[in-house]
Amino acid sequence: MITANGLTRRFGEITAVDGLDLHIERGEVFGFLGPNGAGKTTTIRMLSALIAPTSGSATIAEKTLGKDNRAIRERVGVLTETPGLYKRLSAWDNLLFFARLYRIDRPEQQAEKYLKMFELWDRRNGLTGTFSKGMRQKLALARALLHEPKILFLDEPTAGLDPEAAKMVRELIESLRSKERTIFLCTHNLDEADRLCDRIALFKSRLLTVGDPQSLRERMYGRRTVVHLANPNPGIEGQLDLPFITKTEWIDGRLLISLSDPETENPILVRKLVELGADVQFVSELKVSLEDLYLDLMEGNHVST
Repeated sequence: MITANGLTRRFGEITAVDGLDLHIERGEVFGFLGPNGAGKTTTIRMLSALIAPTSGSATIAEKTLGKDNRAIRERVGVLTETPGLYKRLSAWDNLLFFARLYRIDRPEQQAEKYLKMFELWDRRNGLTGTFSKGMRQKLALARALLHEPKILFLDEPTAGLDPEAAKMVRELIESLRSKERTIFLCTHNLDEADRLCDRIALFKSRLLTVGDPQSLRERMYGRRTVVHLANPNPGIEGQLDLPFITKTEWIDGRLLISLSDPETENPILVRKLVELGADVQFVSELKVSLEDLYLDLMEGNHVST
């Protein structure tokens, strides 16, 4: 659905996006994560045919960037960091204006559908300039979806929303996935990215790594089992002469053990600990947060792509 090959954009001496290679499947929720100034918005602007790349190529919804720009714009919906709505128009008139630009057959029907979806129907005649930030964000989302795009570019879609509205947006993203709509999601909410995204890319002008969140954790940190003991014995790890253990350490009174295949090896490990007289309370897998992974990568610790 989206393919980029060596996509590059320079602004004078500054290279905002440097040789980006990507392939995103139909129906995928793809997280594009990076710090402010990393080139994420520039990437969205290129892939939605709003600005031209300096070099490289891309296809979006089977259309070629640079050759089929108008067709690309017809097939994508974009939510930018700033809503870009007309403040002196009502919510209703904003949506009708954009619906007509997209030449939608029944603009009133589409406008009503999305105003109701985002719980803005009762405020449809209110001027957008009087709306709260969260309400403007919801209206901008409605505008991005009006023409039922095949690809949706979302730049911080839950920014400024209260918890209830943010939950609604996340549920909407989940429902759009089931309709095989591709979603390109930029967010600083890493927990949100972890829950929603099939795959994520970590990006800082160049692509650092890409993959599903769990596989990225395993590639960088391996898999580790946490054993909670009723009476921690700091010397017991030296007696665990099991060939599959690669590392052991104590953290906050818990025994942390690195394994390659915990599903197979944990039962053997627990039996050995019991044989050594350990009182095992419970065993769990150490969960590394996406935030830890993100920070390590941005600080220069490398994960191969």
